[in-house]
Amino acid sequence: MMHRMLHRSLGLLVLAGLVSAAHAQTPWKPERNVEILVASKAGTGPDRLARMIQKLWSEQKDMNFTTSISTRAGGGGTILWTYMTQKRGDPHYLMITSYNIVVNHIVGKSAITYTDFTPVSLLASEWIGYSVKADSPFKTIQELAAAIKADPDKYPIAVSSNAGGANHIAASLMLKAAGVDLKKAKFVIYSGNNEATISVMGGHSVMTAGSVGGIAPHFSNGSTRVLAFAAPQRVGGIFAQVPTMTEVGLPVLANNWRLVMAPKDLTPAQAAYWDEAFKRLATSDEWNKMMQSQYLTNSYLGAADLRKYLDRQYGEVRQILTDIGMAKPPGSAITTAK
Repeated sequence: MMHRMLHRSLGLLVLAGLVSAAHAQTPWKPERNVEILVASKAGTGPDRLARMIQKLWSEQKDMNFTTSISTRAGGGGTILWTYMTQKRGDPHYLMITSYNIVVNHIVGKSAITYTDFTPVSLLASEWIGYSVKADSPFKTIQELAAAIKADPDKYPIAVSSNAGGANHIAASLMLKAAGVDLKKAKFVIYSGNNEATISVMGGHSVMTAGSVGGIAPHFSNGSTRVLAFAAPQRVGGIFAQVPTMTEVGLPVLANNWRLVMAPKDLTPAQAAYWDEAFKRLATSDEWNKMMQSQYLTNSYLGAADLRKYLDRQYGEVRQILTDIGMAKPPGSAITTAK
C-alpha cells in the first residue's frame, strides 16, 4: 500500500512539473492597451521616441494591441518611476527613461533606480556637442578649455535641464579631460536646451553642452558654432565638418541615452515578448530612417545586455558626479524630490 501511494505521489509531482514547465513556455502577448510613459513634455527626446514607437507599431499588422502615451512629469523622473513601481508584474506598461534613472539615485534624490524595473531595450543615443556663439573668439575646444582652466570663474558654462544630468556630465567630462578642476568650474543650470543656448548667444555663458537634436536648429540658422561632438565618429549631415573629441585629442564620449523599461516581476514569457518586439523594431528599415531624421543613433541593446550596460553606466556616472562633488556616499539617506 505504501509503495503504491509513494508511486502515485511521485507520478503526480512529475505531472505537475510537466504542466508547470509547459505553462512557463506558453507564449504571451498583450491582452489590452499598452501604455507608454514618459516624464517630460511633448516634443522632448523621450516623448519623440515614444511617438516613433507608437507610429511603427500601429503600422505593423501583427501587433494586435493599441497603445497610448502618457506623461508623468515631476521630480526629475521620480513621479514616473514611483507610478511604475505600483504596476509591479503588469506587462502593459512601458516607460522611456534616460540618465536620471541612475543620476537621481547617486545624488540622493530618489531611492528608486534601474534595478527596480525590468530592463527591456536600449534604443537610442543622442550624442552631445559643445556649442559657442557664432562669433566666439574660441575656434577650437582646446582653446576654450585652456581659457576655462586658467580662469574658471570668468567663463560660466550653461547646461540643461538639471544639475547632474547628461549635459552637465558631458560638460564635466570635457573639462576633466582638459585638466580643469571641476569643483572650480562655474556651471549655470537652465530649464531647457533653448534657454541654455540663448544664454550663450547673449554672451552670458561661454559654452553649452547639448544633444544633437537640440543644438541643430541654432547651428542651422547660424546662431551658434559647434566645436566638437563627444561621439565615437562624426555625426554627419549638417555637422559633417565638426570633429569628434577624440579627433582633437580629448577622448570623451557622452550621450543622452534613451531606454525602455517595464515594471518589475514580469514572467519570463512577458519579458521575452517585449525583448523580441523591440529587437524587431530596432532592426527595421523604417525605424532607422526615423532615427536618422531625428539625429538619433541606433544603439540597440536587448534586455540582457542592457542590464550589464546600466551596471557599467552607474559606476561611470558615480565617478564623474563624485568629481563634481554631487555624489552621495552609498547607503546615505535619500531625499524626497519635490
